[in-house]
Amino acid sequence: MAIDQDMKDSMFGALENVIDPELGIDIVNLGLVYEVDLNEEGVATVNMTLTSMGCPLGPVIVDQVKTALGELPEVKETEVNIVWQPAWSKDNMSRYAKMALGVR
Repeated sequence: MAIDQDMKDSMFGALENVIDPELGIDIVNLGLVYEVDLNEEGVATVNMTLTSMGCPLGPVIVDQVKTALGELPEVKETEVNIVWQPAWSKDNMSRYAKMALGVR
């Protein structure tokens, strides 16, 4: 099931409140969130990655994703899939994130 763009925007908006503790920038602007979906039962699915495979804060970020999406009335439950393909790179970051971190 494909969700409409408004719902997708709401979900990405909620995820902008999840800050990567190491970099101090939200996971959306960092380009860590690859895909969001929501099924008819209200189960949100998030495909995302982390800046590094050994990221010790992975579980913390996953919990924050669940909390952030849980604030949307449409979302009853959230499943987070951490994926390593495609690998994250600084090219995934928004212009804002690159400027904030001084990345060229």
